[in-house]
Amino acid sequence: MDDISYFESRSGKLTCNAEELFNFVTDIRNFERFIPQGTINNWQAEKESCSFSVSMLGTVSLRLAGKEMYKKVVFNGDALKKNDFSIVLQISDNGKNSAEAKVSLNAALNPMLKMMAAKHLDQFLERLINELERFRNWEGIKE
Repeated sequence: MDDISYFESRSGKLTCNAEELFNFVTDIRNFERFIPQGTINNWQAEKESCSFSVSMLGTVSLRLAGKEMYKKVVFNGDALKKNDFSIVLQISDNGKNSAEAKVSLNAALNPMLKMMAAKHLDQFLERLINELERFRNWEGIKE
């Protein structure tokens, strides 16, 4: 039986306001900008969903599952042919051009898989926050 495992990033300070971040991340087509070259294959995206291939996981699908205007965005995902994870982006507005973001990932993992994946998931969340902090083209939303 799989237990729900919870992973959380640190809080990142961004160079955009909460509205800009919210508008950017609710269009999944923008995610391609944050994917390191050579880490995935077969990227396909629409505004509210995407799919791609990852070695050892096969096809991964991600879809927008919920949102709270300028505060929270929830994505649900499938990997290993199960609906088994969610990613939640918490947004805090700090003024005109300043927002903070924190990303959490909840996944149904058996103890062995959790032991094997924990380090990689922590690294993924850290890399994601680092990329969000470095990013500057928030108004360049794909339409």
